[in-house]
Amino acid sequence: MEELSEFKIPDGSVAAGRRVALPRGAEPPFSVYINGVEQVAGEAYEVQGREIVFARPIVKEGQLGKLRWLSMLVGLVGSYRKHETVDVSYRRDSGTQLVSDVDVIPD
Repeated sequence: MEELSEFKIPDGSVAAGRRVALPRGAEPPFSVYINGVEQVAGEAYEVQGREIVFARPIVKEGQLGKLRWLSMLVGLVGSYRKHETVDVSYRRDSGTQLVSDVDVIPD
């Protein structure tokens, strides 16, 4: 897995981390999705023990300031910052399970 040194964090967003924990009892095969797009094992992520480790940070929306909240409340602006979700499909008890919006472990 190559490190992505050129990866840029968009304005208004933060790097939440590069790891997510596998659910208890999760067994391969794993399918990993970021915003619904399937990721390629060995290229975008690796399974290390009971965690999935990504080649780049997962990006979440940063905190909104009071002025931004007020502007959104009165309908002047919206929030269009990048916010990625991680979903993981895995085998458990002879069936396939899916967990959505897995918590990212901060670095």
